[in-house]
Amino acid sequence: MDRIDFAGVDAELSDEERAVRESVARFVDAEALPLISECFAESRFPHELVKPMAELGLLGSSIEGYACAGLNAVSYGLICQELERCDSALRSFVSVQSSLCMWPIHAYGDEAQRERWLPAMARGEIIGCFGLTEAHGGSDPLNMLTHAKRQGGDWILNGSKMWITNGPIADLAVVWALTDEGVRGFLVERDMPGFSATAIERKLSLRASATGALFFDDVRVPASNLLPGTEVGLKAPLSCLTQARYGIAWGVMGAARACLDESLRYTRERQLFGRSLAATQAVQIRLAEMARKITLGEVLALHLGRRKDRGALRPVEVSMAKWNNCRSAMEIAREARDLLGGAGITLEYGALRHALNLESVITYEGTETIHQLSVGRELTGLNAF
Repeated sequence: MDRIDFAGVDAELSDEERAVRESVARFVDAEALPLISECFAESRFPHELVKPMAELGLLGSSIEGYACAGLNAVSYGLICQELERCDSALRSFVSVQSSLCMWPIHAYGDEAQRERWLPAMARGEIIGCFGLTEAHGGSDPLNMLTHAKRQGGDWILNGSKMWITNGPIADLAVVWALTDEGVRGFLVERDMPGFSATAIERKLSLRASATGALFFDDVRVPASNLLPGTEVGLKAPLSCLTQARYGIAWGVMGAARACLDESLRYTRERQLFGRSLAATQAVQIRLAEMARKITLGEVLALHLGRRKDRGALRPVEVSMAKWNNCRSAMEIAREARDLLGGAGITLEYGALRHALNLESVITYEGTETIHQLSVGRELTGLNAF
């Protein structure tokens, strides 16, 4: 892969960060890329990659202890970038496992919950999912209908969740539900009676990702499975989303890089009218535009990572980065598909696969409009949601 670096991002990385990136890049090149096109075509999640990803320390990589790698935020971002260079499905899997499941257990769980779940999740023995979105609610999570009521020492959970990454394959669901006290988080185990998950079929995007719906019919959840550190309200689940959105800001730049690299190879090799496509002004301008957007997106992601490692990162900064970088990556993927001509519609090339995936990535964990309104609220001091 050509690592063209107009802003010197590589020089700003520590030796450890660079080593993390290169180890994930080797895994992606050797084990993930050779099979991802078929997984996409067959709408199959590549289960065989979970164990090697766990062995590399990619699951819960930012958590200290509990068999986790304890890496910094920039290293986690680089992991996301390399995984999404292969496919958004791989980054989505690791993002949900790490940021949306392991992180809230670590941040809001008690020690018994941490000891029970985190080491097994770090080893890939237990797969998690995050249940917040509902079919009717979408971007308005307070409009949820899923509810939990106390019954003795337990909770009785009823409702459903929709568009849940890892849902059909998860052993554990971090589920957010309304209670008489407000929104609380629960750890719902796959074998609890009344809990079921179904796969969403016929997707045109994220086809190598397991996406599903969760259903709760009088599920009895013991008090020991309530996340005790969650404050009443949406602060806790939204803090989880901030963790994941940060990874997305890095990840989509991996998809964009894959599209630029593919475009460079193709236009150098493709001969028309006596010269390569890459030797024409029109193509060079388009490639330069792609490089500009990647450069700005990577610099922004690195800046956020350094601020996150200092504990200074604000959610609105993540909103700006997710909005900007997703939009840039989508534009690059579409441009790359066009540069590939008719070949670009086949799975022999990755541009259209990335473009289709990014249609989901720009929507989930806060649509583009939601992030624009978050930035607008910061600018004006007025809430337009």
